[in-house]
Amino acid sequence: MAGGLVKYRHLSRDSAHRQALLRNLVTSLVKHESIHTTWPKAKEAQRLAEKLITLAKRNNETSRRKATSILYTPHDHLPKLFGELRKRYQERPGGYTRVLRTEPKSTYDQGASAILEFVDGPKDMRFAMTAAAVARDRALGRQSNSLTLKNRSKVLRYRDNGEKAFDEMVRRVGKLDLAGVKKVNASKSGEAAEKEN
Repeated sequence: MAGGLVKYRHLSRDSAHRQALLRNLVTSLVKHESIHTTWPKAKEAQRLAEKLITLAKRNNETSRRKATSILYTPHDHLPKLFGELRKRYQERPGGYTRVLRTEPKSTYDQGASAILEFVDGPKDMRFAMTAAAVARDRALGRQSNSLTLKNRSKVLRYRDNGEKAFDEMVRRVGKLDLAGVKKVNASKSGEAAEKEN
């Protein structure tokens, strides 16, 4: 029968190569907390990363053995997985990773590209983008729209000291953004003065 349902992406690789690729991606994700790859690889690695965090939350000998079999160089990454990452996601019921589509990495093949990242971490892209949107709204003296408020509640829901970290990020981004806004306003006023002359 042609065209049956496929349970996972084969990624144009045989089984051993595909498993090695996914293990390598997940090991890099635990190490760096954010990786840039193609969209299909990110979606498949996301499944394995979610299982890895679930194993870390169980924190027993069996889960440690399974995590050791998934990670390359487990002696380097198990302390982080069963320490920092386990504590970060202890209260979160699921959804430990996020896949964000990006522009294609290569100008030649135009393949779908994505960023795979852990949520509520130091490299959380949605946290930074929401803080930038709030800082921009404050600089322009307007209310944040409903999407920005929804994203704000999402990024703060399970984060420890979330309000304090968010306000600090808004303040830092606001300083950078205000400098850019002042430059733009100065150049616009200079152009307007030249047109009057």
